[in-house]
Amino acid sequence: MRIGIVSGEYPPMQGGVGAYTSILAETFHQQGHTVAVLSSAGAHSPDPVISITTTPNWHPASLLALRRWVQRERLDMVNLQYQTAAFGMSPVIHFLPEAIPVPTITTFHDLRFPYLFPKAGAFRQWIVRRLARMSAGAIATNHEDELPLRALTTTALIPIGSNIRAPLPTPASRQQQRGAWGVRDDQFIIGYFGLMNHSKGLDILLTSLRSLLDSGIPARLMLVGGGLGSSDPTNADFMRGFTAQIAALGLEDAIQATGYLEADSAVAAGLNACDVIALPFADGASYRRGSLMAALQYGCPIITTRPTVSVPAFENDQNVRLIPRSDADALTKALRDLWEQPEERARLSAGARNLSSLFDWNQIARAQLAFFERVLQKAVRK
Repeated sequence: MRIGIVSGEYPPMQGGVGAYTSILAETFHQQGHTVAVLSSAGAHSPDPVISITTTPNWHPASLLALRRWVQRERLDMVNLQYQTAAFGMSPVIHFLPEAIPVPTITTFHDLRFPYLFPKAGAFRQWIVRRLARMSAGAIATNHEDELPLRALTTTALIPIGSNIRAPLPTPASRQQQRGAWGVRDDQFIIGYFGLMNHSKGLDILLTSLRSLLDSGIPARLMLVGGGLGSSDPTNADFMRGFTAQIAALGLEDAIQATGYLEADSAVAAGLNACDVIALPFADGASYRRGSLMAALQYGCPIITTRPTVSVPAFENDQNVRLIPRSDADALTKALRDLWEQPEERARLSAGARNLSSLFDWNQIARAQLAFFERVLQKAVRK
C-alpha cells in the first residue's frame, strides 16, 4: 500500500503528535508499505526511506499543493493526523478530504477545543465534526473521542504507543542516574514526564510536594524531559504561572528539571531513576497521554487521575494508583502511601509492565493497516 500521512508536527518539532507520526511511518515501512509524509516547514525525516514534503504554511493554496503531492506520490490513501492546535490552527485542513482524489482517513488525537478557540464557539465544533463526516474513516486514539466519532463515520479505536523506545535501563544505571542528579539515598523522587500545560495537573502536584515536605518526607520533584511543545500557544502562559507558583510555595530547592532530552535513552534513564511517577491529569487518565504510555512501558509505579469515561485497562492498585481529579489531598495521601510502602511500588511496577503490552507499536500499526484496508474496500464498493 502507498500511504500518505499529513501531520502539522514532525521531528525535529517537539510534540506528541509529531513523534507519533514519525514512529508510525517507520513502522508502516518496516511492515512493507511505502510511506510519504507532508508536514510543516522545518520537518525532516530521520529515516531516508520516508519521503518528506513540507509546506511553509497552511492556507487555501495548500489544498492544491496537497492534491499535487498525492498525485506525485501515487498514493492509495491519506492518513490525516488531526489535532486542534496543529496546522497553525488554520481551518483549511478541515477541507482536505474533498481536495484530494483518494480516501482520507483521519486520526483524531484530541477533540477538545474550547480552550484553544474560545471565540469560535459552535463553529469550531461544526468544522471538526464536518471533517469527521467527510473522512472515509476515522481513528480515535482514546475512549473519550471514540463515541462521538462513531456516530459520524466508520470508526476504530486504536491507542497510541510510547514515543520513547530505548531499552529498559539496568539497576546499575538507575543508581548512576540518581547519583548524577545528586539524590541522597533517603530521598523520595517523584517524577513528572511530558510537555507542560494547563491540563497536566501540575498545580496540585506542587501543592502536594509542599505538603509532603512540611510533614517531614524528604521528597523531591524531578521534571523529566518536558518543555512547551511546538503547537499550543497557551503553554507559555501556563509556564509563567507554574514558575510563579513554585516561588510562592518556596519549592525552588525541591525541584529539578532535566530540560528537553533528545535521546530516548536519557528519558528512559530518568523515568527509571524515579521512585514514583505522578501524572495528575486535570481531565483524567486517558489513552491520549503519551507520557502515561511511556511510564507504563518502563514499569514505573504510577499515580494518575481517574478517567472521565470507563477505561477498563486502567485497574486501580493493579497497574496504576487512581485518585480523584484536581484533588491535592488525595495525591498527597497516595504519594505518602507509596513512600511508606516500597512493596506496593514494586507491585504497581509489575502491573504497569504487563499493561504496556497493549500499546506495542507493531500491534498498533497492524490494527491501523487492517482498518485502512476495510475503509478502502468500502470506498471501492461505493
